Amino acid sequence: MKYEIGSRIRKYREGRGINQKQLAQMIGVSNSRISNWEQGLNRPDADILASICRALEVSPSQLLDVNLAPNELSEQEQKVLQAYRDKPELHSAIHILLGLQSEN
Repeated sequence: MKYEIGSRIRKYREGRGINQKQLAQMIGVSNSRISNWEQGLNRPDADILASICRALEVSPSQLLDVNLAPNELSEQEQKVLQAYRDKPELHSAIHILLGLQSEN
């Protein structure tokens, strides 16, 4: 049986521009484990999935290819939302640009 999660790990790892050894160091496993996952020989244990998601900067639903809700945000929408949250000093200007300011 070949596991599908490995191809997604590879895709997101390469998208971040990191090699297998770097990912292995980031999550505390051997690079041979990363290689085995990516080849589909085995899959990561559930207890390491959160570390993989953090290292690859993806959601669990992206990594597992599980769409739990039809209105899930795209990757770009998630980035915009995070940028908004990180810059509260710009909220007022963004609200004005989007026509979201409250009427007084």
